[in-house]
Amino acid sequence: MYFDGSLMKTGAGAGLLFISPLSIHMRYVIRIQFVASNNVAEYEAHDNGLRIAIELGVRRLDVRGDSQLVIDQVMKALSCHDPKMEAYCKEVRKLEDNFHDLELIHVAR
Repeated sequence: MYFDGSLMKTGAGAGLLFISPLSIHMRYVIRIQFVASNNVAEYEAHDNGLRIAIELGVRRLDVRGDSQLVIDQVMKALSCHDPKMEAYCKEVRKLEDNFHDLELIHVAR
């Protein structure tokens, strides 16, 4: 799964791309309906991607994203000090229990 959050003048959104082991591509676009920072948009992309993967019955997931902050916080390399980020981190902990194997990788733009 590739995830990316985006913040623009017109609002925030998230993009997801799932690639199955058989190379089937599934794309999702999420429009965020509340005021969000870029980091919140990135977490929304990541967390909604995990929810979609769970609904699809995925048990092993490689996750790739360009947000160093999200990757580091989810991998526990960085602490969540901001209350909003801490709430997202807690949600990730609940979601990750649904996977047998979950790997996060930072990809540079």
